[in-house]
Amino acid sequence: MKQPVVSRPSSDMAAFRKEIKNAQTILILSGAGVSAESGIPTFRGEGGLWRRWRAQDLASPEAFKDNPSLVWEFYHHRREVVFSKNPNRAHESIASFQHRMKNEGKSVTVVTQNIDELHTRAGAQNVVELHGSLFKTRCLKCGEVKENRDSPICEALKGKGEPDPSNPDAHIPVGQLPTCTKSDCGGLLRPHVVWFGEGLEQNVLNSAEQAVDECDLCMVVGTSSVVYPAAMFAPSVASRGVTVAEFNLEDTPATMQFKYHFCGPAGTFVPQALDP
Repeated sequence: MKQPVVSRPSSDMAAFRKEIKNAQTILILSGAGVSAESGIPTFRGEGGLWRRWRAQDLASPEAFKDNPSLVWEFYHHRREVVFSKNPNRAHESIASFQHRMKNEGKSVTVVTQNIDELHTRAGAQNVVELHGSLFKTRCLKCGEVKENRDSPICEALKGKGEPDPSNPDAHIPVGQLPTCTKSDCGGLLRPHVVWFGEGLEQNVLNSAEQAVDECDLCMVVGTSSVVYPAAMFAPSVASRGVTVAEFNLEDTPATMQFKYHFCGPAGTFVPQALDP
């Protein structure tokens, strides 16, 4: 018995642009592939190591408890890398599109898995940061969440965090790592990001789910569609019969559920879709 033929998603950009023109409430889901074009390491796949460590070996509460110095070296390096990079054409196109749609009385929400704030730096508003931000800290003692763009984040980390495997670990004493600046606290700070084994903040998840439920068109840009719960957002939209377009360098586990798939760099194809 012959198996039914499953057609691939369309790559008709002109048709997709017509649908965007008619949409009123648009959701853009973005992942590491967008920022990779700005030179931000993805830490996934081949070569995605820092020194000899995988990101998931360091990005966990257990790793921070066992070796806060090593984890802070890793995040200090990531912060310094992002300081040196700029938004690319995909970020800029999304931000410009969002502003144009707002002027037309339409809504564009960006829900991102990225922690680099490049969408915001490009001028985007209404950005839901699912996994937090490299440039926020949280105190383990008092719980205060605060923006921090110091470079270096503390004197002991200056010049530390280079990814070369031959570099020795710094073994910085806890008292010299980033600490809370509140006069009555002084607790150890951690990056305000979602680590493996942690859930999303409820208010952030609520904002993302509202955007998923209300959108009448969805774009998935530069995400592998394997990290939950974000991996379920676009398939959930598609299951309602709403148009979903995927922009990626390759197929993902969710590709065949979508109406459109554009294979190539986000910095090339997103402007083709969104620019006037």
